Amino acid sequence: MRLIQTLGEFIINRQAEYPGATGELSALFSALRLAAKVVHREINKAGLVDITGAAGEDNVQGEEQQKLDVYANEKFKTALAARGVVCGLASEEEENFVRFEEGLNLKAKYIVLIDPLDGSSNIDVNVSVGTIFSIYKRISPAGTPVTEEDFLQPGNKQVAAGYIVYGSSTMMVYTTGNGVNGFTYDPTLGVFCLSHESMQLPEDGIIYSINEGNYVHFPTGVKKYIKYCQVEDDATRRPYTSRYIGSLVSDFHRNLIKGGIYLYPTSSRYPNGKLRLLYECNPMAFLAEQAGGKAVAGDNKRIMDINPTELHQRAPFFVGSKNMVEKVEAFLREFPK
Repeated sequence: MRLIQTLGEFIINRQAEYPGATGELSALFSALRLAAKVVHREINKAGLVDITGAAGEDNVQGEEQQKLDVYANEKFKTALAARGVVCGLASEEEENFVRFEEGLNLKAKYIVLIDPLDGSSNIDVNVSVGTIFSIYKRISPAGTPVTEEDFLQPGNKQVAAGYIVYGSSTMMVYTTGNGVNGFTYDPTLGVFCLSHESMQLPEDGIIYSINEGNYVHFPTGVKKYIKYCQVEDDATRRPYTSRYIGSLVSDFHRNLIKGGIYLYPTSSRYPNGKLRLLYECNPMAFLAEQAGGKAVAGDNKRIMDINPTELHQRAPFFVGSKNMVEKVEAFLREFPK
């Protein structure tokens, strides 16, 4: 019988890889998995209780908030504040960053950026959604209030990043810079168990994920790449398969396992891209690179090297199998804006 290894046990067993760690990161992950369990429970009751649909307000991006957006944001914020290991949080659902100054939090060395419920509008139709998180060490002195500069760090400074996908099963996938590992939630035991060890993105894939309904608004290089994906060629296993769920977590998770590319380019509607650099692009880029993939904002523009200037900054995003991303870069280079 295969021995079950829980997320908590896995983190303890890997502590030797982080000589500077003092247990705070473990406590932080404990808060994340607790909040994930609570959100998992509510998602699985969607349709039975009043948790679906719009909350009646827009978030800072001008997008209509769903009830579960608000619920998930509060649960993750509360869980992280309670552990005393996080000095501040920035959320896609909050206009400004949030300071945690009570108890031990003021002296804590970590800050968290989070998209509490990515793809939340899918809940109403029972489609997979997810949570995305990114962890940094603060740059302001411990014991002082956290500042905006603590959150405006490039992705290459991330300590850890990951996501929780709430689908046919709930999974947490994360990296601390030593590969990518996935844990499936067992609701009968109430624990996340190691199910996908040392995950690797295949160098090539046959799946491309993009909202083709926006085709007419895309740059020429992206249009040319889409047509390339659709042309038959046995040598490159084309035509590729088009798969688009509309939840970044779900689309990325599928491509991570099977190989593929996710694209959300600039467009006439979103000249700077639509996805948020800090809450979505950076954490997914960290995971992709740690799994052997690639993530760029354009030709030769590594996502994790972008220096952010605002909390809710947007960026174009191309992420997935290395060879597929490099092919997109070639098209963007050949057909510049």
